Amino acid sequence: MAKACKQNDFGRSSKEEVTISRATLIWRAAKLPMYTVALIPLTVGTAAAYLESGYYSLERYLILLASFVLVNLWVNLSNDVYDFDTGADKNKRESVVNLVGSRTIIHVISWLLLALGFAGCCWIGAEAKNPRAILLLTSGIFCGYIYQCPPYHLSYYGLGEPLCFAALGPFCTFGSYLLQNTSSELPISGTIVSSSILVGFTSALILFCSHFHQIEDDKAVGKISPLVRLGTENGSKVVKVAVLGLYCLVFGLGLTQTLPFSCIVFCAMTLPMGNLVVSFVQNNHKDNSKIFMAKYYSLRFKIFDAFDFLFFPKILVTFAFQGLLGLCMSMLFYLVMSCLIHFVADHFSPASTSQPPCRLFGSDCPSSP
Repeated sequence: MAKACKQNDFGRSSKEEVTISRATLIWRAAKLPMYTVALIPLTVGTAAAYLESGYYSLERYLILLASFVLVNLWVNLSNDVYDFDTGADKNKRESVVNLVGSRTIIHVISWLLLALGFAGCCWIGAEAKNPRAILLLTSGIFCGYIYQCPPYHLSYYGLGEPLCFAALGPFCTFGSYLLQNTSSELPISGTIVSSSILVGFTSALILFCSHFHQIEDDKAVGKISPLVRLGTENGSKVVKVAVLGLYCLVFGLGLTQTLPFSCIVFCAMTLPMGNLVVSFVQNNHKDNSKIFMAKYYSLRFKIFDAFDFLFFPKILVTFAFQGLLGLCMSMLFYLVMSCLIHFVADHFSPASTSQPPCRLFGSDCPSSP
């Protein structure tokens, strides 16, 4: 609930008293839904490897998943530490540093998590005997380092989105793909190239949407994010063009058979979600009490689109079904998973479920002032 005195241009008061439960703040600080950002590049890379070779290692997949989650924890925790240092998170109550009250503890924990995550990646790389994959994953981690850590802080120069695209797209997706090799090197095909681009594209869109409600705080510390440069109105137009461009790209890749044709079918089924992202940002880009949810809408959009890149028709039905029956079974699986995602997004929360429907992934939408 929010009580405001005077509204600024972005729909937030200059003196705002917000009553949010500590459980909700901890939930937001945990950012559990954001760990799908680690899950999707790995899963898409593994699926592409299976499409090429008919083989994948569940053991490698699970170890890499744990490693990717640990690295992602490092990104989130260290980002809170360095934003605390610069003052960017001064008013961010859900910052882990602000909640715990100790910068040093969070800083040490974050780097220990990185060490564990990187060790897991190296272990699988040594087992797969693929130094190229380790180099790619290391490059992805380095992108995360120069994105947020001193002396670089490239996110403060508006370079966060390109770095996010490279890290979670080509580097992590390619690396995951190569680590599924068996006796011979997997080919670098158009399928894995295009899939990694699409994964990076949607990841960058999530980061872009996360800036809408932080413009004032970013300006105060000299952080020149894309939204600081563009403003929220132009930023909402960028989101619209990005979503339309993503669909055009998927349809084009499907028609040329760079991606399996079934991707077009599944991509068409995500159109309502894509439209929801665009309309939500266009209608609320000036209202800070609502627009912070844009990153969660775009995250849900990414999860749905990830189904298009996972090549489920082949993965699910290769050994049991073929042709039309296989496509029907895959579509049924897709619909079931879609319903599950919606249910989790709308109900998995530490707070009461009797909240507005705009609440996603357990985050409460504060009332408009």
